[in-house]
Amino acid sequence: MSQAPSSPWRRRIGTAPKSWVIAMAVGVSLCWLPFVGRSLSPDEAGYLIVGGQWQTGSSLYGNYWVDRPPGLIAIFEFADALGGAVPLRLLGALAAVLTVILSGVLGRLAAPERRSAPLLTAGTAAACVATPLFGGTVVNGELLGLPFLIAGMAAYVAAAASPSVTRGALLSIAAGAGGAAGVLVKQSQIDVFVLAAVLLFTSSAARRRLPWFLAGALVTIAVGVAVAQARGTVPADLWEAVVTFRIDAARELAGDSGDAPQRLAGLVGALVGSGLPLLVAAFVWKGRGEQSAQGPWTAPDLRPAAYAVLTAELLVALLGGSYWLHYLMGLVPGAVLIAAAFAQRPVPVTRSIGIAFVIAGLSTVAAIGWVLVHPIDRAEESAITYLDAHADPGDSAVVVFGAANVVHDAQLDAPYPYLWSLPARVRDADLSTLVGLLRSDDRPTWVLVARSSVEAWDLDFSTAQSELDQDYEQVTKAGKFTIYQRTAS
Repeated sequence: MSQAPSSPWRRRIGTAPKSWVIAMAVGVSLCWLPFVGRSLSPDEAGYLIVGGQWQTGSSLYGNYWVDRPPGLIAIFEFADALGGAVPLRLLGALAAVLTVILSGVLGRLAAPERRSAPLLTAGTAAACVATPLFGGTVVNGELLGLPFLIAGMAAYVAAAASPSVTRGALLSIAAGAGGAAGVLVKQSQIDVFVLAAVLLFTSSAARRRLPWFLAGALVTIAVGVAVAQARGTVPADLWEAVVTFRIDAARELAGDSGDAPQRLAGLVGALVGSGLPLLVAAFVWKGRGEQSAQGPWTAPDLRPAAYAVLTAELLVALLGGSYWLHYLMGLVPGAVLIAAAFAQRPVPVTRSIGIAFVIAGLSTVAAIGWVLVHPIDRAEESAITYLDAHADPGDSAVVVFGAANVVHDAQLDAPYPYLWSLPARVRDADLSTLVGLLRSDDRPTWVLVARSSVEAWDLDFSTAQSELDQDYEQVTKAGKFTIYQRTAS
C-alpha cells in the first residue's frame, strides 16, 4: 500500500483530529451570525412572499410565477412559517455548516487512509461558504442546495467503494435522492448527475450501482412533483418554468443592454479575489500522479469526475447571463471534489497548498470585515422607509420591476404575479398583464417605477404611464423609484 511521503505540512495537517472539521463548521457559523439581522435581499424577500402563500391560485405558485423548482419554494415557505427573515438566515447558516461537515465526510470516504483528507475537503468548502465574495451572508438556491449535492456525491462514492451489494444499493438510492433534491432546489444543480455520468466510464463498481442511483433520483423527483401538484403547481407549467422558460430568458439576457458586463467583471474579480482558483490550481498541480492504493475500501478515482463537475459549474455560472455573485456558490462541489482527488494521491500537503489555504482564509476574513463595516447597499431602502410612513394596512403595491423586498418589508400585498424583472420582461414583454391590472378594480394602491431600468430594457411603458397619469398621483421620488399613489376609487 502506497503512503504519502512525509513533509512538515503533512505532519501538521495530516494528523489533525476530526474535531478540526467541527471547529471549521463552527467557525463558518460564526461568520454567518453577524448578518442574521441584516435587511433582506430582493431575492430572499420574493421567495418568502411566494412561499408564504403557496397554494392553489391564479399562477404557478399560488398567485405568483417564478422560474424555480418547488423544493426552493418549500424551504422558503418553511422559513416564512418560522417567522421570516431571521429564521431564513439561520437556515442559510445551517446549510453552510452542513456543507462543511459533509465535505469532510466526502474526503474521508474518498481517501480513508489519509488523515488529512477530511480537513482538506472541509477546509475548501469552508473557504467558499463563508465568504461574501460568493454571495455569503444572504440565502439563495445555490447555498441551500449544497448539503444535498455534497451528501449525494459522498453517498455515491461510498456506494462504489462498498463491497456489500445491499449497502451499495441503499447508498446509491440515497445518492440519487440527494442529486434530485439538489435539482428540486435549483434546476441547474446537476453536479451529482455529472459525477455519476463520469464514474459510469471510469469505475466498474459505480457502473453497477447506476440503476439504483437512477431509481433514487426518479422517485425523489416524482414525489417532489406530486407534492407540488397537490399544492396547485401543475407539472406541465412547472416544466415550462424551470426548463423551457430558461431558453427564452437566455435570449432576453443575450440582448441585455444593462449592466451585465459590469456584473460579469465583478463575478470574475470576486472569484479571483477569493483565492479559490489558486487553491484549486495547487491541488491540481500537486496531485498529478496516480491514485494510491486505499486498502479494502477503495473509492473510485475522483479526478476525472472533479474536472467534469467543476467545468459544468463554471459553465452554469458563466452562461446564466445574470452574473450574480451567489452563482459562485455553485462551484463548491467541484472544488471539494478537486480536494478529494488530491487526497487520493500519494503526495504531501506541500507548503504551496498551505499558503493557498491561508490566502483563501485571509480573503474570507477581509471580505467579512468589509461587509460588516460597509453593509450591502440596498437601493430599495428609501422606498421602504417612505411606504412604512405613508402606506395603510391592507394597501397593495407593484414595483416595476422586481425589488420584492420593498413589498415584503413594507408589509404590503402584491397583486402583480411577477416579483422579479426577468419573468416580467419575458412573460409580460408588452406589459399587457400590468396594464390590465392598472385598469382593473384590483389595481394596486401604490406603484413604484424604476425608470432607468424600464428604459434600459427597451420596454414600451407609454400605455402603463397613461394609466398612471389617469388614476394615480406622483407623490415622491425615493432613490431610483418614482412612487405613485392611487387617487381614483
